[in-house]
Order: sequence, then C-alpha cells, then structure tokens
Amino acid sequence: MIIFPNCKINLGLHILQKRADGFHNLETVFYPVPLQDGLEIITADSSIKESIQFSTSGLNIGTSHQDNICVKAFLLLKKEFPHLPPIQMHLHKVIPSGAGLGGGSADAAFTLMLLNEKYNLGLSNEQLMRFALQLGSDCPFFILNTPCFATGRGEQLKPVSVNISGYRLILVNPKIHISTAEAFSKITPNNDRTSPELLVNLPVSQWKDVLHNDFENGVFKLHPETKKIKEQLYETGAIYASMSGSGSTVYGIFDKSIQPQLNFPPHYFVKSI
Repeated sequence: MIIFPNCKINLGLHILQKRADGFHNLETVFYPVPLQDGLEIITADSSIKESIQFSTSGLNIGTSHQDNICVKAFLLLKKEFPHLPPIQMHLHKVIPSGAGLGGGSADAAFTLMLLNEKYNLGLSNEQLMRFALQLGSDCPFFILNTPCFATGRGEQLKPVSVNISGYRLILVNPKIHISTAEAFSKITPNNDRTSPELLVNLPVSQWKDVLHNDFENGVFKLHPETKKIKEQLYETGAIYASMSGSGSTVYGIFDKSIQPQLNFPPHYFVKSI
C-alpha cells in the first residue's frame, strides 16, 4: 500500500513566550502544500526476523534508518498493537529535510495513518493525533491535513477557511539546514500582536505589511542567502513572500498570470505549484 505525504507552509508565525517545560508557545497557520514524498508499506515475508526493514530513495534524509521518524512511528504503534506483522517500508524523499516544510513530520503522521488503514487498527483521527504528538509538535497537523490555526507548541489545532489555491506558489530552498534550537535562540517572544488567525482573513495583497514570521530576522542575519531569496521573490512579482517555519525554505505567492523569471543558483531546490 502506497501513500503520499505532503508538506506545509506557515502563514505567519509568532513566538509568544517560553514555557516552563522549555518549549515555546506559538501561533501560526499551517497550510498544506501538494509537494509530496512517497511512502510504501508491505507485509514482510514470514522468514524475516526484524520487525521492520526500512529503505529510502530520492533526497538524502540525513539520519540513520533506525533514527528515522517513520521507523519511530511504526515502533510506537507496535508497542500498542504487538500483533502488527513485520513490515518492509520504503520512503521516497522529495520534500527537502530540515527546511521548515514539515516533511519529516508528514512522513511520520502518514506512516501512522497508513498502518491504521492497512492493518485495520480502528484508530480515530483523535487517537492518531495523540500518537503523532509523541513524534513531534507539528505531526498532529498532518492527520487533519487541512488549513489550521495552531497554538501551544503547534499541536492545538483549529481549522480555518484560508485558501490560496487560486495563486501560484513557489518554494525555494537554498539547501541550508537551519538548527531549530539556533533559530529559537535569536527570538524575542512577544504575545501582544494580532493573531495570524485573523490576519489571513485579509486579502493576500495586504499580507506583506502585517503577516510576519518571527524566525526571519535571526535566520536572515545568520544566513543572508535566505533574505536574498525573499527579496528576489518580491522583485519578480510576488504578492507575498515569507520564510516557512524556522527555515530555510522561503516561498512566494504569485498571481497565476505571472511567470516569474527566477535566477537562483543551480543547486537550490525550486518548485512551482
């Protein structure tokens, strides 16, 4: 059985305050984007002794197989459902890793959903979201996989009606891995602002001046290439441009009538959707 995990972008991202548990409270709008990995799970031959055999293709995932989040998702369910048979899992990676697009979180969430469907585990979305949260703060979003206003660590989700499918979306990733811890270290929390939940109700043409990602200033200073990407997207006609998550992907929203003439280095990942 094959499934296709998609990524997300953040429409605004506010860091509100640091919590007693070391995490930060934030608010953002998660928006699903149809750039997809491929994930296949089959039941392994009865002669296989390991509970899971994992393989990959496509982009480098940057972790050992035993540390991969898809493997962790399987082992999490295996504890709850010991009758799960040995499996072979293959992940074809298209979404850049460590890029602010939530690709790994999506892979984990879709692993849970695929196992639930393939082996008739009977888990509800609410139960799947509880398992997903054990794997990452934004993993539960991909169980719902619809535009959501996210609060808390990103796990408290409320569907919203924002829709940018009528626009051209361009993702640009300079192949720089941004440390989330480093990105947070440059943040000055601020909980006295208009929420992204309200701001995304404004016309997209008004987002440029009001809808911000708090990670941008720090990441732009550390990695000026990311700032240049945003500037070029605006120079070539973007209505709105922003970094996604803690970076390093920057996206631009364009009118579909515009075919921007982009001139990024050849090693950059550039995708028009």
